[in-house]
Amino acid sequence: MGTERLKPIEAANCFINKRFPDCQGAILAGSVVRGQATETSDLDIVVFDDSVTTSYRESLIDLGWPIELFVHSLTSYQYIFQIDYLDGVPTMQRMIAEGLILKDKGMMESIKEEAKSILELGPEKWTDEIPNRRYFITDVLDDFIGSNNRAEDLFIANRLADQLQEFILRANGRWVGRSKWVIRSLRLYDEKLTEDFVEAFDLFYKTGEKSKIIELTDNVLEPYGGRLFEGFSIGR
Repeated sequence: MGTERLKPIEAANCFINKRFPDCQGAILAGSVVRGQATETSDLDIVVFDDSVTTSYRESLIDLGWPIELFVHSLTSYQYIFQIDYLDGVPTMQRMIAEGLILKDKGMMESIKEEAKSILELGPEKWTDEIPNRRYFITDVLDDFIGSNNRAEDLFIANRLADQLQEFILRANGRWVGRSKWVIRSLRLYDEKLTEDFVEAFDLFYKTGEKSKIIELTDNVLEPYGGRLFEGFSIGR
């Protein structure tokens, strides 16, 4: 029989003490902290080390755990915060804000508060971007309506779902999610709309019925002027 691996917090502390004994701070984040861990969950560890000259990310296995390591200086994380703010996907901010402090030489609480403030502020506002996104969603929707190839339909639907979820959230000043955070972010914004979203795409994937997705898309676009084709231009 193999040796039972350490509990998440114990393993993370052992890892930090071994690998970064002189760092200024470390935070354990992700599903193990939120109480949502599964058999495939890893340890997301953010390290702040003023001896680091270049931020980096590393994936490794240690102490029986897969570990996703994010290493920053005491200033380099702010560049990531800015990129996430512009992209509308606050991955690092969420990790730090929700994370559990493993080590702290006096900076971690202020960095956590910085992350929380950005999350509360929301992403960069969409203004001129909304017509562009209406056009591209319309373009994909037209392809979806006109296609009679099941294989192509699947990938057009995937693209449309991704564009729609981003439009819904960014047009309303909300943070966007990726992967499992797509549905979590939508639910944080509007439970009913999320139910309609899932129902429409689930029906299509099971039966090929497109009407619910078409209706959903039109409902999402309608408050912003509906579908957009005629008169759209870029760079003119």
